[in-house]
Amino acid sequence: MTKPRTIHPRIHVLAKPTGSVCNLNCSYCFYLKKELFYPGSSFRMSDEVLENYICQLIESHLADKVTVAWQGGEPTLMGVGFYRRAIELQEKYRRPAMTFENTLQTNGTLIDDEWCEFFRENNFLIGISIDGPRELHDVHRVDKRGAPTFEKVMKGLRLLQKHGVEYNVLVTVNRVNADRPLEVYRFLRDEVGTSWMQFIPMIERLNGGAITPYQQGSTVSHRTVGQEQWGNFLSTIFDEWVAQDVGRIFVQTFEAAVRMGAPVKKCGGCRSKSAALVA
Repeated sequence: MTKPRTIHPRIHVLAKPTGSVCNLNCSYCFYLKKELFYPGSSFRMSDEVLENYICQLIESHLADKVTVAWQGGEPTLMGVGFYRRAIELQEKYRRPAMTFENTLQTNGTLIDDEWCEFFRENNFLIGISIDGPRELHDVHRVDKRGAPTFEKVMKGLRLLQKHGVEYNVLVTVNRVNADRPLEVYRFLRDEVGTSWMQFIPMIERLNGGAITPYQQGSTVSHRTVGQEQWGNFLSTIFDEWVAQDVGRIFVQTFEAAVRMGAPVKKCGGCRSKSAALVA
């Protein structure tokens, strides 16, 4: 009799080496305001903390596969050298037969050839945030000067494609782009050329009429996607996806639903790894 194989549990922890610091100033981002919680902080993970983090993450896993998820703020602000050190530490402390999958969620504006070569060499999965075509993306995703960022994001995305880096696309659905679901979906599918996308609703809660780091309150801002908007956005895209793109384009929300047993068509299945998703 063959003994059943034991599947050991895995955990998923997000690391924010720059805290909430970012080079952009997206109008719907409440993470930026969390800098107020840490006055005087450099918002950079030290080498000592990095080493302790990698060691503890390895020790906490019974499984041989460990996901290291880099988030922000904007994690590329740490520079490539920081992540080279992280890879060295993973190799130094890993157990025999242990493998790592590194994921990184970025706004894409700082990506260059050096970054892409590093990502490719170390098999990083990159999540890149883009809210649709130029006129929709640039409504909220601006830099510190209030200037649009679409061109820089697309440049970074094209470099990922050029170097063969695996990537996902994340769209934050807000009050503006929610009214143009097919335009967003077809842009990602046909112009960006991505085959894996995720949509998350932008919900910005107001605390006493103001936006605070706490995300508390019973009312929401004017940027927040409406309930019917969100439902119509997903339903409209689903109709096109199920008619044309099942097994070819992977939409995280739909893939998850299909995996639970909906007998639509043969589902392409989600990738074995996905980037941590925060806009």
